[in-house]
Amino acid sequence: MKGRLLMDDINIGEKISEYRKSKKLNIKDLASLTGVTPSLLSQIERGLANPSLNTLNAIAKVLEVPLFSFFTTSANTKELVVKADKRKKMILPERENILYELLSPDLSGSIEMALMELIPSSDSSEDLLEHEGEEVAFVMEGKVNLMLESSIITMDTGDSIRIPRGMKHKWINDYDKDVKVIFAVTPPSF
Repeated sequence: MKGRLLMDDINIGEKISEYRKSKKLNIKDLASLTGVTPSLLSQIERGLANPSLNTLNAIAKVLEVPLFSFFTTSANTKELVVKADKRKKMILPERENILYELLSPDLSGSIEMALMELIPSSDSSEDLLEHEGEEVAFVMEGKVNLMLESSIITMDTGDSIRIPRGMKHKWINDYDKDVKVIFAVTPPSF
């Protein structure tokens, strides 16, 4: 369905609207708190515009929900096993260079596990992002640069790093092969 950001029949705009209403915010309030225009926010909620990762991150922060909550449903929340072919995936239309897969069954626990795949000559986000919680990342495959605040750290397969709460960062694949990074965030906030 062109023009709508749907993942496994989940309408992200509807999810945003549900969370906004549960916080008793109107569109104007949420727009003001996120820096997104009311018009764009309305279009996102109606499925007429695709939000950027930065916009989704800002909305998730204000609504105090993990970013992945926009991509999940309450179905299967009691299951403990996540089959490889049943993972919830997040691909944003404007950033097709990156794929996130939720490795934890849902976001109800105290830790969130995810897999990030980043193609060559691309990065995880336009701007440096931060999480409410602490993150530990493990490079499962490939080589990648991590911009951590103003430092760049080169990480190879098997390397891991702890990223403290609130530390701004982004992943940069300056190399000629895909990279896969597993990360855990506690509490779930991505």
